[in-house]
Amino acid sequence: LRHHDISELTLDEREHLRKLLELLRPEPPTRLSRRRRPSRSGEADPGRTLRAALRNQGEIRSLRRRDRSRRPRKVVLLIDVSGSMEPYADALLRFAHVFVRRASRSTEVFTLGTRLTRITRELRLRDPEHALRASGQAIPDWSGGTRLGEVLRAFVDRWGQRGAARRAVVVVFSDGWERGDTTMLGAQLARLSRLAHRLIWVNPHAGKAGYAPIQGGIVAALPYLDDLLAGHSLATLERLLEVVRDA
Repeated sequence: LRHHDISELTLDEREHLRKLLELLRPEPPTRLSRRRRPSRSGEADPGRTLRAALRNQGEIRSLRRRDRSRRPRKVVLLIDVSGSMEPYADALLRFAHVFVRRASRSTEVFTLGTRLTRITRELRLRDPEHALRASGQAIPDWSGGTRLGEVLRAFVDRWGQRGAARRAVVVVFSDGWERGDTTMLGAQLARLSRLAHRLIWVNPHAGKAGYAPIQGGIVAALPYLDDLLAGHSLATLERLLEVVRDA
């Protein structure tokens, strides 16, 4: 079941997949902080070294050290909920729910379609069924069209430049079908790549035999991506967690 295409699962297999998704344990990426903390290695810590010397009548018996601490790096998940992505949307939202529950303070989730919708608050609900129901009520363009360029421009203008995407790991879940201008899509991804620490595109069709990145949206996106990954099965989503963790 881990390697089966999500769009081809039966109802019983989908129910089992939901239980497997709840067992995922994402490890958020980290970044170096400006703050220092005591460490066995690293640069010398003059303050701690002198304070220890004062307790020993001014004799420096050992050199205390410090190193930069690590903090969670922001992760932004942008999920395409248009008609062509409908077979994968439920599983991707459940995947996002697991990530938000694991790192609620450093994770943001938006849906892409004909408009931009932030669903981070809804996905913070503990129960996945309640979270998915609340998200579905908040998304006005479920299974509609796709205007990735315009929606990404709205994200960068309203959220990305204001801090949500700065030095973050940004993951776009989409098959790349674009009804709007692909030139605009490329321009917005160029802006986003300059803000983000890493830009990852997850395409459910990328892991299938015979796939070639020839859709207009994917062609416009490729020059600005750090990774193009498959996202059609549980195994590929587990691989995504590894890439995000190591970013």
